[in-house]
Amino acid sequence: MEFVQPIRDLKKIETIKKLLKQQNLRDYCLFVIGINSGLRISDLLKLTVSDVIDSNKIKDRIKLREKKTNKFKDFPLSDKSKLALKEYLKTRDYKENEPLFISRKNKGFLLRQQAYKILNNVAKEVGIKDKIGTHTLRKTFGYHAYKNGYDIAIIQKLFNHSSTSVTLRYIGITQDNLDNVYLSLNL
Repeated sequence: MEFVQPIRDLKKIETIKKLLKQQNLRDYCLFVIGINSGLRISDLLKLTVSDVIDSNKIKDRIKLREKKTNKFKDFPLSDKSKLALKEYLKTRDYKENEPLFISRKNKGFLLRQQAYKILNNVAKEVGIKDKIGTHTLRKTFGYHAYKNGYDIAIIQKLFNHSSTSVTLRYIGITQDNLDNVYLSLNL
């Protein structure tokens, strides 16, 4: 597996959201929820309509069992995530037990490879040169949480990492700090 980067540039995030919203509301919703939840792609793609809807109303929280860790996760949906869900679900008919991010080909769950293609295509379109993959969504969440002043220990707990150094490396902060030594010393 290749090491992928978070999307660091907020303007590029906004441009990606704008492009995806114009192209496909499912992909837009996937991106918005991904960068606002920190979920692993395996958990994001396994969401069902009933995970986010109750009595035709968007839920305030998502509750799930993580595939990788088998731990229970319960977190609130951001306003942007709720709005993206509302816009997306207006565009399709659904039953509560079916996949939230439905594949157009087989009407099943959107596959990891499809999500990868969606993210890479839009990243290229906005000029992102870094390696982008499905973990980019999770890393982007962590990176911007850290840059917005949230304690690395809290982000570590959200990600279920074993140490803060693992989290810093995972979200790209360690590499940023190393790069800054080279760029700022300039003897």
